[in-house]
Amino acid sequence: MEVSRVRALRGPNLWSHHTSVEAIVACTPEEESIATLPGFESRLRSRFPQLGQLQPFGHEEDALDPVPMAEVLEIVALALQAEAGCPVTFSRTTATVETGIYQVVVEYTEEDIGRLALVLAEQLIAAARADAPFDLGAALVQLRELDEDVRLGPSTGSIVQAAIERNIPFRRLTEGSLVMFGWGSRQRRIQAAEIDATGAIAETIAQDKELTKRLLDAAGVPVPLGRVVADPDDAWAAAQEIGLPVVVKPKDGNQGKGVTVNITTKEQITAGFHSAAEFRDDVLVERYLPGHDYRLLVIGDRLVAAARRDPPIVVGDGVHTVRQLVDQVNLDPRRGNGHATSLTKIRFDDIALGSLAKQNLRADSVPEKGRRVVLRNNANLSTGGSATDVTDDVHPEVAARAIAAAHMVGLDICGVDLVCDSVLKPIEEQHGGIVEVNAAPGLRMHLSPSFGKGRDVGAAIIETLFRQGDDGRIPVVAVTGTNGKTTTVRLIAHLLTSSGLRTGMTNTDGVYIEGRRIDSGDCSGPRSARNVLLHPDVDAAVFETARGGLLREGLAFDRCEVAVVTNIGAGDHLGLNYITTLEDLAVLKRVIVQNVKVGGMAVLNAADPVVAAMAENTKGDVTFFAQDGGHPLMAMHRAQGRRVVYVDAGSLVCAQGRNETRIALGEVPITRGGVIGFQVENVMASVAAAWAVGLDWDKIRLGLKTFVGESDNAPGRFNVFDYKGATLIADYGHNPDAIAALVSAVENMPAKRRSVVISGAGDRRDQDITQQTEILGAAFDDVLLYQDQCQRGRPDGEVVALLRQGLAGATRTSHVEEINGEFVAIDRALARLEAGDLCLILIDQVDEALAHIGRRVAQAK
Repeated sequence: MEVSRVRALRGPNLWSHHTSVEAIVACTPEEESIATLPGFESRLRSRFPQLGQLQPFGHEEDALDPVPMAEVLEIVALALQAEAGCPVTFSRTTATVETGIYQVVVEYTEEDIGRLALVLAEQLIAAARADAPFDLGAALVQLRELDEDVRLGPSTGSIVQAAIERNIPFRRLTEGSLVMFGWGSRQRRIQAAEIDATGAIAETIAQDKELTKRLLDAAGVPVPLGRVVADPDDAWAAAQEIGLPVVVKPKDGNQGKGVTVNITTKEQITAGFHSAAEFRDDVLVERYLPGHDYRLLVIGDRLVAAARRDPPIVVGDGVHTVRQLVDQVNLDPRRGNGHATSLTKIRFDDIALGSLAKQNLRADSVPEKGRRVVLRNNANLSTGGSATDVTDDVHPEVAARAIAAAHMVGLDICGVDLVCDSVLKPIEEQHGGIVEVNAAPGLRMHLSPSFGKGRDVGAAIIETLFRQGDDGRIPVVAVTGTNGKTTTVRLIAHLLTSSGLRTGMTNTDGVYIEGRRIDSGDCSGPRSARNVLLHPDVDAAVFETARGGLLREGLAFDRCEVAVVTNIGAGDHLGLNYITTLEDLAVLKRVIVQNVKVGGMAVLNAADPVVAAMAENTKGDVTFFAQDGGHPLMAMHRAQGRRVVYVDAGSLVCAQGRNETRIALGEVPITRGGVIGFQVENVMASVAAAWAVGLDWDKIRLGLKTFVGESDNAPGRFNVFDYKGATLIADYGHNPDAIAALVSAVENMPAKRRSVVISGAGDRRDQDITQQTEILGAAFDDVLLYQDQCQRGRPDGEVVALLRQGLAGATRTSHVEEINGEFVAIDRALARLEAGDLCLILIDQVDEALAHIGRRVAQAK
C-alpha cells in the first residue's frame, strides 16, 4: 500500500461538511481484499484491540464485499483519533476509475492531528502486515500531546463553542488563541479572554498594580494600602509603615507568579522580595487582607461568574509522605501540566518547600491523619489551586464594586481578585478589599470549577461581541459552473456595489475590494476567498468557485447566502483528479448548493437538466432561470409561488407567483439588446442572485445600465472594439460550450468576412481541444492558430496539431494559418481586417492581450 497526495480539506467539500484529510492510496492486487491476507486482521487487532468493525455494516450483500487495505487505513486513522479523545465520526473510502487506486477521506478536528493519524495508521498497518511490533500507547500519547499543543485552550475554546452554537463563523488567525468571529466588516476578534474593543491602555493599567489601586481608590472601591519598594530593607520599612502582615508581589505580575502572602517577619520579607524580583524589577508590598480569595468575572456591565479559590493542599493520612500525597492528588485526570485541563497539577518546587517549612514540615514528612497541609499561599489555579463556584451567593454591592473596578480600568472582560471573609455581605463591612484586576482572565475556574456549578461564560462573551440575532455574517454569493462564471461574478459584485455595499470579489483575474484589485492571477480558490472574508472593509462578498479549489481545499466558508450554478459542460477539465463524467462534475459543483444556509437561495439554470437537478440538494429555496419562461420546470416552479427569471418580449422578467418585475434588455448593455444569448443568461443569474440578497429593484436597474461589459468591467468576457471599421471581439472562451456560445452570439452580428484567432489549453482532453475548431470551422472564413504561453504538460506543437485536426472537415473555413506567439497572431489578424469584417480573438494572457489590443485600436484612430 502506498499513500500519496495528502490534502487538508479545510471547509465543506466533495465528501462532507466536515474538515478532513484526503489521501490517494494505491493498493497492490493482493491488498484489494484483506480476506486474502491470512491472519492480517487478527494481527491488526492484537496491536489495536479497540479497533471497531472492519467489515461493512448494512445490507447483507454489503457484508460480502471485499474490504481493501485502503478502507482499513481509513478506519484505523479515524479510530486512532477517536481513541486519543478527538471528536471525529466521518470517514470514507472511494474507488477511482484506476484499478487499485482509492480516495481515502478521514475527518479531523485539528489538521495536524488528522495528518499524524494517517501516518500512524499506515505504520500500524505495516506492522500488522510484517508481524512487527507497534507501540499503540506511544502512538496515542503522541496524538494526545499534539492535540493538547494545537487545540484551543478551555477559555478560548468555550468562547468558540458558544459562537458555534449561535451559528457565528470563526477562524483561528494564529496557532495560539487569536480568533476571528464573523466575516468582513462585521467581524470581531479575541485573544484568549480579551476582546478587540479593549484598549492597550486599559491592559497596561491592569498590569500596573500600584496604578490600579490608586484608580480604584479614587472610584471608592476598597483596596489594600501599599507601595513599590527598592530592596529588602525598603520592603521591611514599608511593611512597618503599612502594618503587618503584608503581601509581597511583582508590580505587574500575573498568574500568581512570585507572590508571597501573610508575611510577618523580616526574614520572610527578604525571601518574598527575592521571589518577586525573579519575575519583575518593580516589587510591591501591600497590606495583607485576611479572608478567602475570590475571583469575580465581569463581562461588559455584568458580573457573570464568581469563584472562591483555595490554595493547593493535601490532607494527611498518617501513612504517606507529603510528596506521596501530592503525587496522589496529581493523578486526578482533571489535573494537567498546562491550561488545557480544568485543574493544574500541584507543583513541588522551592515555593512549596518554603510553605512546608512554615508548617514545620518537609517533603518526606508524614502528616497525621486529617491534617491540612498547604503547598502554596496563593490560590491561583495555574499553581495547583482549586475553585468553588459562588456566583449565586454574591451580594449586589459586591458585584457593583467589581463592575466599578473593571470600568475604572477600562476592561471589557475583567477578572477581579477580591479578598474578604464572604461574598454574602458588602466588602466594607468585613474590611476586605480588591487586590487586583486582570485583563484576559482565565475562565476555566468558572467553566469547570472543582466544586459547584459551571458557568457558560463563553456565551456571555459572545453576547458582548454579537447581540442576539446577529451571526456576524455578511452576504456571501458563490458562483460556479462551466461558462459565464467570471462575468456573473463581476456583474453580481457590480450590482451589490451599486446598492451601496462595499464588495469583495474573487475570480480568475484576481481579488478585488471595492473595485480595486489587490491580488492578480487565478484567484478562484478558497485562499483568496478567505482573504476577502478577513478584510474589515467588506460588506458583501462574491466568489467564483472553481473546481480546482474545491478539490484542493473545499470551500472557504461554512455556509453561503446564495449559490449560483450557471451550467455544466463537458469541456470543464474532465479527466483530471478522477472527475471523468458530467455526473462527477455535477456532484463536485453542487457543493456550493449543498452549503446554502437555511433561508438562503440556490440560483439554478432550469434549461440545464444536470444543474436543475441540484434543486434537491439545498437547504435553502431555489430560483430557476431560463430564457424560455414556458419551460415546464419554470412553469411548475412559478405555479408553486416560487421565483423564476426568464425573457419575454425583449424584457427580463423576475416573477414570483403573480408578481412580476420587468427590466428591458435594451437597458442592459452587455446583452446588446438581448442579441448576445450567453450574456442574457449571465444577466438572469446575476439578477436572481441580487434579488435573493434583497437588493432594491431600482438599484439593480442602475447596476445593469452601468455595467457595460468593456475590458475594465469584465476583461476577457466578450470585450468589443472598433478597429478601422471592423469589429473585434476578445474573449477568454476555452472549452467547446464556450466556443458554441460565442459562435451563436457573433452569428447575430453582421460581417463581410469572419476570422478567429485561437489557441488551446493543454489540460483539456484531446476531444475537447479538437471539438473547439470543429465548431469554429463551420462559422469562420479564416482561422489563425497560435500556441499559448503555457502548454500545461503537453509538448510544443501538440495542442496546435489537435486544433488543426479539428478543422479537417471544416465546411466554411478557407484559410488556416499557424502563428508563433499570441501577440504576433493578433497583429497578423488585425493586418488582414477590412471595414465591415469581424474578428474573434480567443485570448490566453488576458490582461496583456487586452492591453495589446487596446494599443493597436488607439493607434488606428
